[in-house]
Amino acid sequence: MKKIIYIVLSLLLLCGCNDLSNTPTKKTEEFLKKYQALDNSVLTDLDNVLNEDTTLNENQKVMYKDIMKKHYQNLVYEIKDETIDGDEAVVTVEISVTDFKKVLDEANNYMNNNMEEFNDENGVYSVSKFNDYKLNQLKDAKDKVRYTIEISLTKENDEWTVDTLDQMTYDKINGVYNY
Repeated sequence: MKKIIYIVLSLLLLCGCNDLSNTPTKKTEEFLKKYQALDNSVLTDLDNVLNEDTTLNENQKVMYKDIMKKHYQNLVYEIKDETIDGDEAVVTVEISVTDFKKVLDEANNYMNNNMEEFNDENGVYSVSKFNDYKLNQLKDAKDKVRYTIEISLTKENDEWTVDTLDQMTYDKINGVYNY
């Protein structure tokens, strides 16, 4: 009799746990944890972006990827609210990320005021020299910024899934949102 009760309770717990992980909040947490854990899908997306970039050389792409991996691992989030309306939901999240926007703005200002530092041996502006400078600035970035993002989800076949993010949300996650 005890074995039967134990088996029934175990099955109830297992079935109940599956339902507990299928909420908009839990799916949003899973989504953000993929960044923190450097999930293959996140790294593949990053590789695709880098493969399309024609302004960075191979060494710069490796450095940029390392910077972004550290950035993603240091992403901190807090779920603030969940609103469900039928098969649609919005989860409001506050994230804290490295403030790369500030660093990039400062790098551009520095370049504008010190153009000659980014010239090659022929006195011609070198994109590669400026990229090296920007990447070193990004690597040393310490300031954090907080953003509020809203993650939309849709329920299909009783499963909540994160909808495609808009560019503003991606920019916030990447720390480059123009605030």
